[in-house]
Amino acid sequence: MSAKLETLSQNLQKHFGDKLKSIKLALGELTVEVGAADYLAVMTALRNEPDLGFEEIVDLCGVDYSTYGDGAWAGRRFAAVSHLLSIAHNWRLRVRVFAEDDEFPVIDSVTGVWKSVNWFEREAFDLFGIAFVGHDDLRRILTDYGFIGHPFRKDFPISGHVEMRYDPDQGRVIYQPVTIEPRENTPRIVREDTYGDPAHG
Repeated sequence: MSAKLETLSQNLQKHFGDKLKSIKLALGELTVEVGAADYLAVMTALRNEPDLGFEEIVDLCGVDYSTYGDGAWAGRRFAAVSHLLSIAHNWRLRVRVFAEDDEFPVIDSVTGVWKSVNWFEREAFDLFGIAFVGHDDLRRILTDYGFIGHPFRKDFPISGHVEMRYDPDQGRVIYQPVTIEPRENTPRIVREDTYGDPAHG
């Protein structure tokens, strides 16, 4: 671990102690996991404490761990993962928080900490069904107004539940059950017998 990351790790442990469920180094970046109950307080301190100084949130995304590791995952199903940047200290941090309830995942909103996370939280709500408590405009952002379900969940069917089309008789767009037949598409690869053989060009 570099001296800079070591300093960041020590600062994190100093401020949060046992509020950090884990702290890991991967790909030159620290990842911390915090509990849902501590999430908002930790995120606020990450921005406000001078020796942490994460003034910018780069991204927030939802994650569905239901089939992670070929179904061997034993923890909570839904998480929100944030990527933070400190311009003052020139360091980054990844923060992961799991929703306590898999049936109705709920996590505190951090729009009061970073206004720019607004649309990221809306996207995680739309695609994964994670509700962000305290978000003042939590509505779908990518799917249609009447869309049912959350399409990035691992149990959502690839073809969806309904399709829409324009009906010239009714003069409007209508929804109907999916008419696409599910099929497995296996590509056929044709190669010469000498493919990859440097002796034969």
